[in-house]
Amino acid sequence: MHSQVPATLLLALALTAQAGPRPADAQEGMKQQPPVTPALSERIKDVPAIEAASVAGLKPGTILFTDHRDDPAKPESGLVPYLDWGKLRPGERAALAPHPAYTEPDYVQTLNGVAKRRHETLKVYVAQGRFVVAKAPERIDLSAYATLGFVAKMDPVIKHKALNPTDATPNKDPAAAFAKRPDRPWCEAGTTCIESRYDLEGKLPLGVKLANRLEDGATKKIAEFVAFQSELRTLPPAEIAALGNLTKIDTPVTGGLEQTIFWVNQILRFGKFLAVFQPMPGDPTKTVVTTYMALAIKADVLDRKQEYARVPVLKNLLPAQVLMGNSSFNTGTSISAGLPTYARNRMIAFADALAKN
Repeated sequence: MHSQVPATLLLALALTAQAGPRPADAQEGMKQQPPVTPALSERIKDVPAIEAASVAGLKPGTILFTDHRDDPAKPESGLVPYLDWGKLRPGERAALAPHPAYTEPDYVQTLNGVAKRRHETLKVYVAQGRFVVAKAPERIDLSAYATLGFVAKMDPVIKHKALNPTDATPNKDPAAAFAKRPDRPWCEAGTTCIESRYDLEGKLPLGVKLANRLEDGATKKIAEFVAFQSELRTLPPAEIAALGNLTKIDTPVTGGLEQTIFWVNQILRFGKFLAVFQPMPGDPTKTVVTTYMALAIKADVLDRKQEYARVPVLKNLLPAQVLMGNSSFNTGTSISAGLPTYARNRMIAFADALAKN
């Protein structure tokens, strides 16, 4: 769930067209969304807002879902500027930012020996899900899900290993000071510290090689993988009390599980997966689980259309189309499929794990 680079992975995604379809075919492909798999269409019920959707009669296994994409055909539908996010949905931002005091990054960048201060603008993709588990909250042991082994099962193509807290990048690198927590170090005692790697799928590694050729001489090359560091923990009682205001369900919050991506090598700046547990209204033998996935994208990743004008096959390609899963080059069920598909599959996997254990 973090990342970013110049020329960007999204250019790499686009350049796969040079080894794939003809330009006309590629441009036509951009006008269509990838087909929804039967598993997704049967399990996911799209709603305008999960807070307004009733959980009465919601069958176990079905997930209410929204990612605020009012017009999925528009490349940036569902993306909201970070500052606007705080104004439109302040409670959501407080819960889903890396920490409540988080601000857009300010740091010093050195290019050709010249140091310049830089402010980084972010846009946020937020997906929300809600489902019912046929067991009471007290029967769900959240500590069993706050483990490296559990995270590894959620998306097998992403590889994970334990990370020593002293090796967490914001904890040790002065250049990453903007990503530190102001109140404590990342991965303090009682949390699980994880280092993850996702190798790009399909034609994307070839696209990375082509993009790096175009950027010959650049000091920083595009990686053929997304690497990120995260902290996984169960939330203490003091932090779960206010989450009922977020879910808008009128029963006490009994628990919360949170994975925060605080460092990424490219594409994203932060990410968070949050699950909130509450007794089902009118039936305490069942649990309502509300899940959230927030992913913050560097805005400059989305503003590269002019750079592509010099490459004929890219003239009608917006980077946001690839990132939001609207490209014929999206592939698989993980990050390479685009953020909406990735979020849906992560929520399905989590719902299935809770139902089985």
